[in-house]
Amino acid sequence: MAISYSVSPRNPAGVFNVPKIVYNNLMFKHFLQSDEWQKYEKLEGHQTFTEETADFSYLAIKHNTKLGSYLFVPYGPSLKTGNAKNNDPKNTEIDITTAEKSLQKALESLKKLAKRERCFFIRLEPTVPLEAKIMANYACVKSTDIDPAHTWLLDLSPTEPELHKNFTQGTRTCVNQFPKKGLTVEVSHDPADIRYLTALQHKLAKQKNITAYSETHLKNELSQPFASLYLVRYNPDTDQTLKNPDPSAPMSSKPRPEKNSIIAASLFFDDLKNSTRFYMQSAADMDYKYLPATHGMLAAAIFDAKQKGQKFFDFWGIAPDDAPQNHPWAGFTKFKKSFGGFAKNYAGTYDLPLNKTKYTLYKKIRTINRRLRKIK
Repeated sequence: MAISYSVSPRNPAGVFNVPKIVYNNLMFKHFLQSDEWQKYEKLEGHQTFTEETADFSYLAIKHNTKLGSYLFVPYGPSLKTGNAKNNDPKNTEIDITTAEKSLQKALESLKKLAKRERCFFIRLEPTVPLEAKIMANYACVKSTDIDPAHTWLLDLSPTEPELHKNFTQGTRTCVNQFPKKGLTVEVSHDPADIRYLTALQHKLAKQKNITAYSETHLKNELSQPFASLYLVRYNPDTDQTLKNPDPSAPMSSKPRPEKNSIIAASLFFDDLKNSTRFYMQSAADMDYKYLPATHGMLAAAIFDAKQKGQKFFDFWGIAPDDAPQNHPWAGFTKFKKSFGGFAKNYAGTYDLPLNKTKYTLYKKIRTINRRLRKIK
């Protein structure tokens, strides 16, 4: 069956050349440990450090606080696991003994770096799902996750009709209805267009009492060659529900978007080395939640990634399997899973305190700040 969706590039970035996956020292290196991400962190004004050996590699980012500095290793360090299929997201076979030895060597290197840079703790997120008791053996304490410990991936190897068939019935209906509702998807690489996403995020932040990303931060992300901004535009001229209304149905009291307005936006990152597209910052106008804007936008991003040669689509974060029904991520976890796929688990975020007095004070201040943000 033909799948109806439309992607209109606003300013295409050129040909997408996807290199082959390289198995480097039997280590999986996440996109947040890549050279591309290092360039972005430097643009944000952060000092970065790298090391690569046969047993581990890392990109460490120095963050400064009023109490002092710390090192952050997002989705790292990358660890040798002894498995040649470690770069395959579906692979769950891990030699824990090898991974633990690699972690020990990585921590030794990071501690030397932290001492030289006068950092009072190290924050790390191994992509190998090491248990808390193993991390505790190296004085690492569990912290609030910065990057998700649980994510949801979609294998893009099936055909487009097969991918579409694997969506839940509700999601398939939304995707099929998308063009009939006057909606189209545009793709932009122009940093100036980030205003659409920030406007939607700030409106959503007010409604849900959450913190939105700054426009400068998001603009810096979109300025990178790996980023694309997807925009959903509404046009009543192509809204078939307005052209052929059901005469027996009561008049709808639902608000209609203004002509050519943007009602949903999302950033996507492309990791060419691991052939993966990531679903990143996103927002939609909740006034028009009855329109299938996010379903159609995400489906377009999935099919577009497949056409460009990507192998996997990473939905970036879901609630854990044992999460209660009232978990704050329950809603969008159900939404992401409705496109089909499989779970991928990481170790989560851990801290290695080097100055316990400063670290204890830092944790107390961090807890207070989080509570203050909730009661704004």
